[in-house]
Amino acid sequence: MPNIYDSAYDLEKAIRESEEFKNLENAYEKVMSDESAKQMFENFRDTQMELQEKQMQGQEITEEEVEKARQVVELVQQHEDISKLMEQEQRLNMVINDVSRIITKPLEELYGEPESAEESAE
Repeated sequence: MPNIYDSAYDLEKAIRESEEFKNLENAYEKVMSDESAKQMFENFRDTQMELQEKQMQGQEITEEEVEKARQVVELVQQHEDISKLMEQEQRLNMVINDVSRIITKPLEELYGEPESAEESAE
């Protein structure tokens, strides 16, 4: 019987060797090697984190903060290398979400909607 952890490490290795991860890594290195792009990207990440933390703590996000975040997003989207990085990140996230759906399928089938179980039996 295969060890689940061995399979998980195989999956990790497959992700590291995937085209999606390699493209993301290259895009990340390109941004990090350009000082102004790096600064801009880190500012974007910090702004995102601050807003997420506030949301998680149930704090009110002001109009001013929303506007600042919007400007930061606009700025990074206009930067070719950063927008490429974000695009590659999205692609890898799609792969990881697909994998997550696949590995949680047994739980879904076990606890799934009774109607959907009947439908698949037909």
